Amino acid sequence: MPKPNIKAFGVFFKERRIALGYTLRRFCEEKGLDPGNLSRMERGIISPPQKKERLEEYARQLKLKEGSDDWYQFFDLASVAGGRIPPQVLNDANLIEKLPVFFRTLRGQKLTTEQLDALIEKIRKA
Repeated sequence: MPKPNIKAFGVFFKERRIALGYTLRRFCEEKGLDPGNLSRMERGIISPPQKKERLEEYARQLKLKEGSDDWYQFFDLASVAGGRIPPQVLNDANLIEKLPVFFRTLRGQKLTTEQLDALIEKIRKA
C-alpha cells in the first residue's frame, strides 16, 4: 500500500512560516517547539500530528484564521498526510455518495454515459 503524501503538509507549513518572516529556529524559540522535529515535519520525513487540538495550536501559531480557506487546507493536508479522508468530507452524506465516482475518475477509469450524465446532473444541482 503506498504511503500518503506527507510532504504537502510540510511544504504548506514551511511556506506559511516563511511568509510570517520566521526562520525555523526563531519560530521554534518563540513558540516553544523542537526545531529538529519541526524541520523533519516540514520536509515530510515525519507525519504531522493528527490530534485536532495540536493542529489548532499550530494553525494559531501560523496565524491561520479559523474558517478561512488556508485553515481548511491546513487541516485537509494533515488528514491526507495521515492517510485519512478529511472529516468534513466524511460528515457530508452527499459527498460520501460521490466518492466512488471521484476515485474511479482519479484512477483513469472511464465512466459510462449514464454515470457521466448522473454526475453532470449532481454537479448542476450542487
